[in-house]
Amino acid sequence: MPSNDSLNTRRDLVVGDKTYAYYSLAAAEEAGLAGVSRLPVSMKVLLENLLRNEDGRSVTAEDLKAVAAWLDNKGAKEHEISFRPARVLMQDFTGVPAVVDLAAMRDAMTALGGDAEKINPLNPVDLVIDHSVMVDNFGTAKSFTQNVEREYERNLERYRFLRWGSSAFNNFRVVPPGTGICHQVNLEYLAQTVWTLAEGDTTVAYPDTVVGTDSHTTMINGLSVLGWGVGGIEAEAAMLGQPIPMLIPEVIGFKLTGKLPEGATATDLVLTVTQMLRKKGVVGKFVEYFGEGLSHLTLEDQATIANMAPEYGATCGFFPVSKATIDYLAATGRAPERVALVEAYAKAQGLWHEEGAADPVFTDTLELDLGSVLPSLAGPKRPQDRVLLSDAAAKFNEALAGEFGRPADAPRTAVQGESFDVGDGDVVIAAITSCTNTSNPSVLIAAGLVAKKAVEKGLKVKPWVKTSLAPGSQVVTDYLAKAGVTKSLDALGFNLVGYGCTTCIGNSGPLPPAISDAVQAADLVAVSVLSGNRNFEGRVNPDVRANYLASPPLVVAYALAGSMKIDLTTEPLGVDKKGEPVFLKDIWPTSEEVAALQRKAVTNEMFAKRYGDVFKGDKHWQGIKVAGGQTYGWDMGSTYVQNPPYFQDLTMEPKPVTDVVEARVLAIFGDSITTDHISPAGSIKATSPAGSYLSDHQVPQIDYNSYGARRGNHEVMMRGTFANIRIKNRVTPEIEGGVTKHFPSGEVMAIYDAAMRYQSEGHPLVVFAGKEYGTGSSRDWAAKGTKLLGVRAVIAESFERIHRSNLVGMGVLPLQFKVDGWQKLNLTGEEIVSIRGLSDLSPRRTLTVELYRASDGRIARFPVICRIDTPTELDYFRQGGVLNYVLRNLARGDAA
Repeated sequence: MPSNDSLNTRRDLVVGDKTYAYYSLAAAEEAGLAGVSRLPVSMKVLLENLLRNEDGRSVTAEDLKAVAAWLDNKGAKEHEISFRPARVLMQDFTGVPAVVDLAAMRDAMTALGGDAEKINPLNPVDLVIDHSVMVDNFGTAKSFTQNVEREYERNLERYRFLRWGSSAFNNFRVVPPGTGICHQVNLEYLAQTVWTLAEGDTTVAYPDTVVGTDSHTTMINGLSVLGWGVGGIEAEAAMLGQPIPMLIPEVIGFKLTGKLPEGATATDLVLTVTQMLRKKGVVGKFVEYFGEGLSHLTLEDQATIANMAPEYGATCGFFPVSKATIDYLAATGRAPERVALVEAYAKAQGLWHEEGAADPVFTDTLELDLGSVLPSLAGPKRPQDRVLLSDAAAKFNEALAGEFGRPADAPRTAVQGESFDVGDGDVVIAAITSCTNTSNPSVLIAAGLVAKKAVEKGLKVKPWVKTSLAPGSQVVTDYLAKAGVTKSLDALGFNLVGYGCTTCIGNSGPLPPAISDAVQAADLVAVSVLSGNRNFEGRVNPDVRANYLASPPLVVAYALAGSMKIDLTTEPLGVDKKGEPVFLKDIWPTSEEVAALQRKAVTNEMFAKRYGDVFKGDKHWQGIKVAGGQTYGWDMGSTYVQNPPYFQDLTMEPKPVTDVVEARVLAIFGDSITTDHISPAGSIKATSPAGSYLSDHQVPQIDYNSYGARRGNHEVMMRGTFANIRIKNRVTPEIEGGVTKHFPSGEVMAIYDAAMRYQSEGHPLVVFAGKEYGTGSSRDWAAKGTKLLGVRAVIAESFERIHRSNLVGMGVLPLQFKVDGWQKLNLTGEEIVSIRGLSDLSPRRTLTVELYRASDGRIARFPVICRIDTPTELDYFRQGGVLNYVLRNLARGDAA
């Protein structure tokens, strides 16, 4: 870890009988970086990263001064820095294509005459398989076993490939299926808050930092680990030793006061915070929490808030190190020496939250009294659309008549072969699912207590509800069992279905056929209620149009009620054994009930036992046979893993960037197009181009699996790009789904088919979009698929941070309207588009887009901002993408 250390900040820190080297922020302040002690804690972590990695090239003394000068301009002045995370975290949906790319890079390195062994992670990488399990089976004691067996049947090719990767690459570990989700495994085991690295005879201590291929990597900021989601493309570059270029961020301080009132949960708090920060506008900014209210939050509460940073738009939601951090590290089985180091290091570096200390300087602040938080949900389509529980029924009825266009008195529909019917507003999925909540014992135990009280009163879940429990780690089922609530959850159908993301990622599995048929036949607005963090349309289940985020105990309550049209604050959930009405307040536990049971049920022995041999896996994992080697033996018949075409015909010198001339318009989209719309992770329709491809390769429809599971095969994924069933392309406004119109023929066809036809005709492509293009999960395939379809530029009103970066990382040009959006241009899709000046680009330069309308021969021009934001990004773009850049450097023998 060589550093120029121009400010001479390296010091020793003695903890117990061990001495650590560290780069002292106090010493930096003494050496001339005035005011460093007043920086937000998250900025102190960035500054330490620069001090430790100062090399005069990627990190200079000017960068150090720029961070110190932040106090004067609070992030307003644009200055690029290079961030080097301590490690990289992956989940399997995004991790598989990343390992595919590494394997392809080894092949390409060999073709360039280089050493394939140079393609190796230089930073530690952990991949957690958590996105593959689907809720095929539910509501029985056998659900978990059956779903695991089905998971291995579907994903054996992928798992075999990942096992090869774990043996072929250095610094690369795989956490097997059935362990938990990456964020919770990270929180409970992988993260250390303070990282260490042997440097000769010395051990260097520094803040644990991480980037991950899941946008909810931000959850770890609750444990004072600075981290955020990046695309797989950026993650691969970080793995290979490339620094992550970023502008010095603005930091919004979020002051918390008071304490949560009786009846409010951490979920209600995070939905409130999400709504406030979306209204504030924090896209691309850091959020840091401070104030006396922190002392009334558990570490798990902090993690819940930090998890939702992508939903409120921030790069991260950071919490300083505090007593809660230390207590959590000890309670989850971290080594005592590590726990002692974290406390000593945090206090030495000014990273410790001290009650009553002066507040840091922030770009801006906002404040929330925790005592004002009320029970809430979010829906029916976006995480920031919070509704009070008391207003939820009325708001749903408004949405039913408004955005869903359904009459209030639509008749209910009979379910064939059943004694019940279904109607608009019926909850057909109630899922206690991973991510936001299942790291938090308080809400899981509260859900168990609601179930226990409901069972005691004789309440039952409505027969049309598909129930599921998918914890974030095995520890959850341990403490639910010890708390004595598992049997009650099972009795209501909330049996364990798997350890993974399930419903939140779109792996809800199919509804029972009779219910699905009834919903489709009457075009009902069916509802899901889930304890996850994403409820975008078309994500949870193709039969479900309205989706609500809620706390786990509310998920149980809505399963009992069976409808969003019922006001849970005033109407009964059902009747007890005596025929008397039972209300939510009758089965809702008190905060003290929950806390007492949590103290009894959650022990550090559980964590030590579950993580004692975490990489070993079960009999299924251990039974996978792997043929190892330096390079991968690609199976040309595989429909899961294929050698991608990114490095075909790669030359040592990149070809000059050419202008976009006479491009065709592939699609025109409105606002809030998510990565789910661009690159869906859910089910594959038989009639889609991807379905046709799989059918042509003799894959039966029952084995199509999901787009997410097939991310290692570019042939499937490029056919799935823009294939979301709910996407709306304004070129074909009368049709919902991934279709467009080919010009000049005027034929309507799948977007993939049109793109291939345009490619055969020699036309480059552009895409137009509105605000917040690319929000949602950090899917590199949203950029990769765009590239492979032949799109040269995406012209939008604004971009989500990760997706914009991914587009650049794949050599696709992100352009932002400087004045008005595409609506003022009266686009139809027939226009021919040219963008010139690309051979002489500079970051954020203004370019002119030229539109030629064939129908009347008119030409329109409008200004756009090139959203290549930094000089490093420009280097990536000129090389055709970041992986090409890294590969060429390694092939030349340059430092990675």
